[in-house]
Amino acid sequence: MMDTLSIRIKIGDREYPMKVKVADEARIRQAGKLLNEKIKQYRETFGLDDKQDLLAMVAFDCMVASMEQESLSTADREQLSTKLHAINEQLEGLL
Repeated sequence: MMDTLSIRIKIGDREYPMKVKVADEARIRQAGKLLNEKIKQYRETFGLDDKQDLLAMVAFDCMVASMEQESLSTADREQLSTKLHAINEQLEGLL
Protein backbone atom coordinates (compact mmCIF):
# COMPACT_ATOMS: atom_id res chain seq x y z
CA MET A 1 0.00 0.00 0.00
CA MET A 2 1.32 3.43 -0.95
CA ASP A 3 2.03 5.84 1.85
CA THR A 4 0.08 9.07 1.71
CA LEU A 5 0.68 12.47 3.20
CA SER A 6 -1.78 15.10 4.29
CA ILE A 7 -0.60 18.40 2.87
CA ARG A 8 -2.03 21.86 2.32
CA ILE A 9 -1.53 23.66 -0.97
CA LYS A 10 -2.13 27.39 -1.17
CA ILE A 11 -3.58 28.58 -4.48
CA GLY A 12 -4.32 32.26 -4.64
CA ASP A 13 -5.41 33.23 -1.16
CA ARG A 14 -6.90 29.87 -0.17
CA GLU A 15 -5.41 26.73 1.26
CA TYR A 16 -6.57 23.34 0.06
CA PRO A 17 -6.01 20.21 2.14
CA MET A 18 -5.03 17.16 0.12
CA LYS A 19 -3.97 13.58 0.63
CA VAL A 20 -1.23 12.71 -1.83
CA LYS A 21 1.12 9.84 -2.47
CA VAL A 22 4.56 10.46 -1.03
CA ALA A 23 6.04 9.99 -4.51
CA ASP A 24 3.75 12.74 -5.88
CA GLU A 25 4.28 15.37 -3.19
CA ALA A 26 7.06 17.34 -4.91
CA ARG A 27 5.20 17.45 -8.25
CA ILE A 28 1.98 18.58 -6.57
CA ARG A 29 3.75 21.30 -4.61
CA GLN A 30 5.48 22.43 -7.82
CA ALA A 31 2.11 22.58 -9.60
CA GLY A 32 0.77 24.81 -6.82
CA LYS A 33 3.82 27.05 -7.09
CA LEU A 34 3.41 27.35 -10.88
CA LEU A 35 -0.30 28.19 -10.51
CA ASN A 36 0.51 30.94 -8.03
CA GLU A 37 3.18 32.33 -10.37
CA LYS A 38 0.65 32.40 -13.24
CA ILE A 39 -1.93 34.12 -11.03
CA LYS A 40 0.66 36.75 -10.06
CA GLN A 41 1.67 37.19 -13.72
CA TYR A 42 -1.93 37.77 -14.84
CA ARG A 43 -2.56 40.12 -11.91
CA GLU A 44 0.48 42.24 -12.82
CA THR A 45 0.10 42.08 -16.59
CA PHE A 46 -3.62 42.78 -16.83
CA GLY A 47 -4.25 44.60 -13.55
CA LEU A 48 -6.86 42.09 -12.48
CA ASP A 49 -7.83 41.68 -8.85
CA ASP A 50 -10.91 39.50 -9.16
CA LYS A 51 -9.84 36.06 -7.98
CA GLN A 52 -12.41 34.25 -10.12
CA ASP A 53 -11.21 36.07 -13.26
CA LEU A 54 -7.59 35.28 -12.41
CA LEU A 55 -8.31 31.60 -11.81
CA ALA A 56 -10.39 31.38 -14.99
CA MET A 57 -7.59 32.88 -17.06
CA VAL A 58 -5.01 30.55 -15.52
CA ALA A 59 -7.29 27.55 -16.10
CA PHE A 60 -7.79 28.61 -19.71
CA ASP A 61 -4.04 29.06 -20.21
CA CYS A 62 -3.37 25.61 -18.72
CA MET A 63 -6.02 24.01 -20.94
CA VAL A 64 -4.54 25.56 -24.09
CA ALA A 65 -1.08 24.32 -23.08
CA SER A 66 -2.48 20.85 -22.40
CA MET A 67 -4.22 20.76 -25.78
CA GLU A 68 -1.01 21.85 -27.53
CA GLN A 69 0.94 19.12 -25.76
CA GLU A 70 -1.70 16.53 -26.65
CA SER A 71 -1.58 17.64 -30.28
CA LEU A 72 2.21 17.28 -30.32
CA SER A 73 1.94 13.82 -28.80
CA THR A 74 -0.61 12.78 -31.42
CA ALA A 75 1.62 14.07 -34.23
CA ASP A 76 4.60 12.19 -32.75
CA ARG A 77 2.57 8.97 -32.56
CA GLU A 78 1.42 9.35 -36.16
CA GLN A 79 4.97 10.01 -37.36
CA LEU A 80 6.28 7.00 -35.44
CA SER A 81 3.50 4.81 -36.84
CA THR A 82 4.35 5.90 -40.39
CA LYS A 83 8.05 5.14 -39.86
CA LEU A 84 7.31 1.76 -38.31
CA HIS A 85 5.01 0.89 -41.21
CA ALA A 86 7.75 1.80 -43.71
CA ILE A 87 10.33 -0.28 -41.80
CA ASN A 88 7.89 -3.20 -41.66
CA GLU A 89 7.38 -3.01 -45.43
CA GLN A 90 11.16 -2.99 -45.99
CA LEU A 91 11.56 -6.04 -43.72
CA GLU A 92 8.78 -7.90 -45.51
CA GLY A 93 10.52 -7.12 -48.82
CA LEU A 94 13.74 -8.68 -47.53
CA LEU A 95 11.96 -11.85 -46.41
